[in-house]
Amino acid sequence: MIDDDPGLRFTRAGVALTLAGGVAGATAYAARTLLHRQAAQARRAIGKPLGEQAPLADRHYRKKLGRPVDLLVLGDSIAAGLGADRAKHTLGGRLARGIARSAGRSVRLRTAAVVGSESSMLADQLTALPESYRPDVAVIVVGGNDVTHRVPVAESVAHLGAAVDALRARGAEVVVGTCPDLGALRPVPQPLRALGSRASRQLAQAQRATALARGARVVSLSHVVGPFFIKNPDEMFSLDRFHPSAQGYKRTAKAMLPSVLAALGVVDVVPFGHHAPGVGRSG
Repeated sequence: MIDDDPGLRFTRAGVALTLAGGVAGATAYAARTLLHRQAAQARRAIGKPLGEQAPLADRHYRKKLGRPVDLLVLGDSIAAGLGADRAKHTLGGRLARGIARSAGRSVRLRTAAVVGSESSMLADQLTALPESYRPDVAVIVVGGNDVTHRVPVAESVAHLGAAVDALRARGAEVVVGTCPDLGALRPVPQPLRALGSRASRQLAQAQRATALARGARVVSLSHVVGPFFIKNPDEMFSLDRFHPSAQGYKRTAKAMLPSVLAALGVVDVVPFGHHAPGVGRSG
């Protein structure tokens, strides 16, 4: 028998919606609980075996070559070189030697990057520089901590854009390495790893658009080095399985170097995964 009482139909519909809402709420709560538990598990697994201080790599590389290039590196622990066993194996150290070798010029490296930084901390890193300092090229790698601390993408890229503007106002060419794919982090369990991968890729895309719009060059790290970290994690990651090893930094610096050299006018052509303002993807 069909019940034509409208009031009864609305009552039943309300009960159904209430039950559905209750189930959805319980499911969302369970999901949040699982993710919080997995995040705590990942933090315990990773720990801080490397401490919080990267090797100090700042110095004048290949000084005998003369006509120095002033290289500035800003950002988070990857930019600082945490996980490298020696100063020359940090991202900055490897880039400095790569520039000197390819450009035939000495390189004065200054590392403003700070372990644990989010994009919001780029402003402090710039403020700490002498007002008179004018780098020829600045390299920024940041974003991983924004993802793990759930910083909204719009907020994160606004800070990145402001940093690019400030550097270009100093006369520097800027190269941005976008947020690495956190899906490569094996200590992070599923489904948290998959969510981190999606969030890091979304941030990387927004970083690319923001940096290009402000005249910076961009290197998509998830494309140019991500596959190496996924395929060879024991070789690419340091003992905490979170930060790059000396070999990981070697691969990352090699991947970023073409855009740095292009920013300096040393090369004209860059490979896949490198992007220039007004050009888009190359290679």
